[in-house]
Amino acid sequence: MSNSGRAETVLALQRFGMGPRPGSIAAMGSDPRGALIAELDRPLTLTAAAGLPTSAKAFRTVADANARRTARVKQAQQQAKKQQMAAAAPAMSEDQAQGQVQDKDAAEMAAKQAADAVPDPGRPMYLQEAKLRTEAALAADIGFAERLVWFWSNHFCVSANKIQSMSGAYEREAVRANALGRFVDLLLAVEGHPAMLFYLDNLESMGANSIAGINRSRGLNENIAREIMELHTLGVRTGYTQDDVISFANVMTGWTLVPPGADPQHGGEFTFNPRLHEPGGQTVLGKRYEQEDAEQGRAVLRDLAAHPATSTHVATKLARHFVADEPPPALVEQMAKTFRDTEGDLKQVAMAMVSSDEAWRGPPSKLKRPGEWVVGMVRAAGITVVDPVLYTGGQQLLGEPLWRPSSPKGYPDDEASWIDGVGRRLDVANNVAERITGMADPQVIIEDVFASEIAPEVKQAVGRAESRQQALALLFMSADFQRR
Repeated sequence: MSNSGRAETVLALQRFGMGPRPGSIAAMGSDPRGALIAELDRPLTLTAAAGLPTSAKAFRTVADANARRTARVKQAQQQAKKQQMAAAAPAMSEDQAQGQVQDKDAAEMAAKQAADAVPDPGRPMYLQEAKLRTEAALAADIGFAERLVWFWSNHFCVSANKIQSMSGAYEREAVRANALGRFVDLLLAVEGHPAMLFYLDNLESMGANSIAGINRSRGLNENIAREIMELHTLGVRTGYTQDDVISFANVMTGWTLVPPGADPQHGGEFTFNPRLHEPGGQTVLGKRYEQEDAEQGRAVLRDLAAHPATSTHVATKLARHFVADEPPPALVEQMAKTFRDTEGDLKQVAMAMVSSDEAWRGPPSKLKRPGEWVVGMVRAAGITVVDPVLYTGGQQLLGEPLWRPSSPKGYPDDEASWIDGVGRRLDVANNVAERITGMADPQVIIEDVFASEIAPEVKQAVGRAESRQQALALLFMSADFQRR
């Protein structure tokens, strides 16, 4: 392979994939663009996910544990109260009063012990989902398809801080299953998923004239309508008004989930509750929608998916994520046109991106987000199994805790948002280097994994390092690992 061929292959793995791993350059052959496109034809399903619960099952499991915990705490409190009443006297001396304080402390301790006796099952589910997702990225030949899953999961983000039990299953069920399909199907899947409805506070949203709204004197929540328009489809300043947001929020009333206590078999699943739904037609972006059930919301979502502003918004975000903070306008327009011409075929849009010369011309100046950088280090070492506790802990230290963005905007994709945290990466690089020093040779990574496509000054610094651990840390902190 020529020098230019090796450089393009490494760029393909860095810019569009998860970074080089042993054997990946050879596996790509002499046609890196073709290899990227070929990976999109492979199934994105995770065979190891067969043992993981569905999002609804996870939600019910956590709800059941919370109910058992509450019951045990109440039992402990009732027992402590009985003991206090039995020991009480009509008149208390100072010593007896002090004893009552101690009894109260003992009651609180008993309640805490009762609560601790029922562990939270949401945490182990989160860690197992994190392990499965990360190891899929480590095992991928290139990782282009996995990067697309990560991109869409962040575009349609939820937060494990609010719905931990469902966060991983949501990505598997709604995002991964549709990441290479049509945008409208992806949009319908994520917006109707219980995790998204929970995250964006749509469960209790009710129309003012709905049966529930009249009886409970509660109102509308605009969160889901606003975020769908502003973040998920049209983008900001694309012509919709506050009246459109309100009308769309009314359309989405009734989209909720089955309460786990009401139905032990189907709790946590999507349902449409007509008693929450604002009756009558609604006008959104100048079009009237007269449906009376969940189809009203689906009809609006289909039209939003087909709106020209959505194609531009999606193309811009994809190009910014993969290519440059300020992506070439010609590339964005080409991708947006493909989106429109194929009715939102996301595989075709991804193919249009990697087929365009515009996507390859710029130097590797895009700063990797923490998650990409960490996976890139581990892939370079040839490791395919991770400890999810250590991995998620490192992600949190670097400011990108897995499935925990601070807002519905998701994690940003520009350098300005991450550059101040690069210093913290040194601690992580040292930690990773210490753990893998017996398994990874920095010279092998440079010469074989990266086909010597590493800057000369980095090679020199690695060669002069006082230890293998220091050499690995220097290599991981280089621009060759930090940028793509």
